[in-house]
Amino acid sequence: MAIEHFSTQLAGRELKVTVGQLAQQANGSCLVQYGETVVLATAVLGKEKEGMNYFPLMINYEERFYAAGKIKGSRFIKRETRPSDEAVLAGRVIDRSIRPLFNQDMRCEIQVVITVLAIDQENDPAIVGLYATSLALAISDIPWNGPIAGLSVGKIDNKLILNPIKEEKEKSSFDIFIAGKQNSVLMIEAGAHEIPKEEILQAITFGAKHLDELTAFFTKIQQKIGLKKNLSVLPNEDKEGMDNKKTTSDFVNKEIHEYFFKKPLLTKANRLDAIKEVEQKLDAFLITKDINEEAREKMMGYTHQLIYQAVSQAILSKQQRIDGRAVDEIRSLDCQIGAIPRVHGSAIFQRGETQVLSIITLGSPSEEQLLDTMELSCKRRFFHHYNFPPYSTGEVSPMRSVSRRSIGHGALAEKGLQAVMPLQDDFSYTIRAVSEVMSSNGSSSMASACASSLALMDAGVPVKPVAGIAIGLASEEKNQKIVKYQTFTDLQDLEDGPGGMDFKVVGTRQGITAIQMDTKTNGLSLTIVKEALDKAQIARYQILDLMKVTISQSHEEVNEYAPKIVSFSIDKDEIRNVIGPGGRIINDIIDQTGVKIDINDDGFVVVSAVSKKSVDQAVNRIKEITKKVEMGEILSGKVVRILDFGAFVSLTPSQDGLVHISELAPWRVNQVKDIVNLGDIITVKVIKIDANNKVSISLKEVWSQFKNREEVERRAKNQSSNSSQYNNSRQNKRY
Repeated sequence: MAIEHFSTQLAGRELKVTVGQLAQQANGSCLVQYGETVVLATAVLGKEKEGMNYFPLMINYEERFYAAGKIKGSRFIKRETRPSDEAVLAGRVIDRSIRPLFNQDMRCEIQVVITVLAIDQENDPAIVGLYATSLALAISDIPWNGPIAGLSVGKIDNKLILNPIKEEKEKSSFDIFIAGKQNSVLMIEAGAHEIPKEEILQAITFGAKHLDELTAFFTKIQQKIGLKKNLSVLPNEDKEGMDNKKTTSDFVNKEIHEYFFKKPLLTKANRLDAIKEVEQKLDAFLITKDINEEAREKMMGYTHQLIYQAVSQAILSKQQRIDGRAVDEIRSLDCQIGAIPRVHGSAIFQRGETQVLSIITLGSPSEEQLLDTMELSCKRRFFHHYNFPPYSTGEVSPMRSVSRRSIGHGALAEKGLQAVMPLQDDFSYTIRAVSEVMSSNGSSSMASACASSLALMDAGVPVKPVAGIAIGLASEEKNQKIVKYQTFTDLQDLEDGPGGMDFKVVGTRQGITAIQMDTKTNGLSLTIVKEALDKAQIARYQILDLMKVTISQSHEEVNEYAPKIVSFSIDKDEIRNVIGPGGRIINDIIDQTGVKIDINDDGFVVVSAVSKKSVDQAVNRIKEITKKVEMGEILSGKVVRILDFGAFVSLTPSQDGLVHISELAPWRVNQVKDIVNLGDIITVKVIKIDANNKVSISLKEVWSQFKNREEVERRAKNQSSNSSQYNNSRQNKRY
């Protein structure tokens, strides 16, 4: 293939496309550059997988550290290994965008590999990766109903921004990633700072309008150099197979009402039993028709499809749900906090048969997560992890490494909670939330957001309540457009079938904090998006009302087993005095008190330990070391050096003062030792602090101000105690 170049302007930056230069043996390959971010996407069609009952699409998003001019940080492993969570999430976004436009009955393996070759730290490589993927599939011979486009939308100073660069995203009140075509939406991924649904819809509408221009650009490329689609890989059953399908369809459609809609099936077990009974009855019927075992197995898979269709059709035509709920009704809800002893915070949230146990662990700032990925080199102080063991669905399967699905669900709940996390200056803890899915029957990620919100409040983390809900869809399409639809609240198991959507919304009573939407249609209209946001808000408020009954606000104190933390600031010049030569002083404080001490470069100090007494002891030591004497201050100190012209007195662990011989007494002193000796504890007054921070003190002035020596000593002791209370611009904080 000859090398072809294409370009267009997008959000004020040039988008370049190169085809035919790299990866020429792939069915389709494309190099896309946006700014100086460069991504290669390849699409390869494999062989048909025998005995497979799902469409085998694989999306691999490959980070390369060289793209950022970095060498992997580990001393022992320098090559890239398993994908980072960020790479998994980018791959999932692309997967959810393109998957609906494949024929889901196809059984040939398709692999899309997205390789990031260069990043400019401004343009998101995941967006560029979607462009490259869309084009690689569109120009290939792989059957796919694209191309599509994707855009990011932000908002700064009440102005919507298309594809904001990294610096703009940091200032934006939300970050919404939309994928779709022809003014319809296939995928949404969003994080927001408690934004009203009206603003979110406005941003989605703004982004959707610009999708058409970009899709038209991709379509022109496809029309010019695209290969003819290989339709032979699409399902093409012979007459016998078609007859078997018709026989199965006729039989199952007669039985569905009896087993699925005659009475509400309230539990997942009820529904599974109904499926099993229909399958057994169908199998016996097919045997009487002399249909062989292999064909009967295929028909069982087709039976599941028929059941999904029937469940959706009942919602669409009759607003009848399989468990008897109304279309806007949430499953039964239950909340509990303090479910597990000794942990720092815990909660159980249950919606129907979906049950999640979330547990919070609080740690010191030094326990932050260090991120070293292609794009990121930073620390993270709040993170949420999601576990989905096989027993949660009543199944047996190997428990291997964390799945991409679990990483994605954990990240979604984390994004929804991140918006309400307190600032580090206000709450210095590192916070880990873990959601253990105990039972799953739909929308466990939203249950995780609810459970973790409750657990955070139980742990004493000052957060607002956060809740999440999933909105479903039943629809009919004609000419790739939805012509009839019904949205419904809180979807579960059999309701998530063809023509559906999973529209998850997380937020507080003030606004939305996260959205994740994917669909099994050819795209959603903005009317459906609006309706989903409206229903999600109503449901979210209902859940928040129940959560408020369980716990109305975060506990004022952290759990007794959580570390206690005191944070304050010291002068940057005092950091070296706290650390001491070779770390001797700070290690001595740690050894004697058993605390953890974190000191930032700006002088922000965090002291933590399980024992409040230990924390107070360490804080007092640090404040003594960093205490600054002030003009006119009266304090006591130990004589540490005597010279002919005066004596040096230790005023603080890091500050000595000189009392000149003329300032020792209200009379002429011939020798310093006539008044003080080495090791004496004397009371003095600060009379001068020069530009070099050298302190001059007087014993004479203290004597002249009081009636007798005893009163001097008493006043000095009180003054010393008061001055040890550290005051500066950052208020001391205790938790």
